[in-house]
Amino acid sequence: MSLIDQRVVIVGGSSGMGLATAHAAAAAGASVTIASSRRERLDAALAELPDTCEGFVTDTRVEADVADLFERAGTLDHLVYTAGDALNQRPLKDLPLDEARHLFDVRFWGVIAAVKHAAPRIRPGGSIVLTSGIIGVSPTPGAALAAGSACAIEGLARGLAVDLAPVRVNTVRPGSIRTPMWDGIPQPHRDAMVAAFTERTLTKSIGTADQIAATNLYLMENGFVTGTVLTVDGGLILSSG
Repeated sequence: MSLIDQRVVIVGGSSGMGLATAHAAAAAGASVTIASSRRERLDAALAELPDTCEGFVTDTRVEADVADLFERAGTLDHLVYTAGDALNQRPLKDLPLDEARHLFDVRFWGVIAAVKHAAPRIRPGGSIVLTSGIIGVSPTPGAALAAGSACAIEGLARGLAVDLAPVRVNTVRPGSIRTPMWDGIPQPHRDAMVAAFTERTLTKSIGTADQIAATNLYLMENGFVTGTVLTVDGGLILSSG
């Protein structure tokens, strides 16, 4: 149960949960490659990561980009996929189908592209860690498509755990986690949201990216865990029930 001298590729590794995972994996002795769709975000992340880390601009909506990422990364031990764009929560009747399809481009089809090109390069004992969300089991109004994409990831991971064995495939299901995605929300609304989520959790707290990173590392390191979903939500689902 060690990441020393192992190679970890993190798609979505330039911010939030992905960047926290990059820091944690590097601190655990891994060589880390991060991928991001935005050059400025990638450069900022690499500036704060150890010199042993590298990064590539990758648009997960373009398969050629994803293929090039893993061609450059070479042989690896673990793939972590945390990439995701901001959720557009609207009633289905108000959402053009073209926009609805875009919701799945990064969060679902991007995962499939990454796994397709990473899996043949993963060494024995390696793993894939995907990211869903509690919205899949506890959806809010207007979030039906987001809930569908989260559930699709969890079902996909179980199928991949069977198809790719002995490569292990698991999913992390985060609850309310404070990440830079929240920064675009006006301060009064953000404060109200934090207060509401804090009150609803059993732990009376909001999650941190470092806590998700620790979960990702556990799933990379524990060779006897596959096909599972780990919920990290402070008990939000239980309290909501």
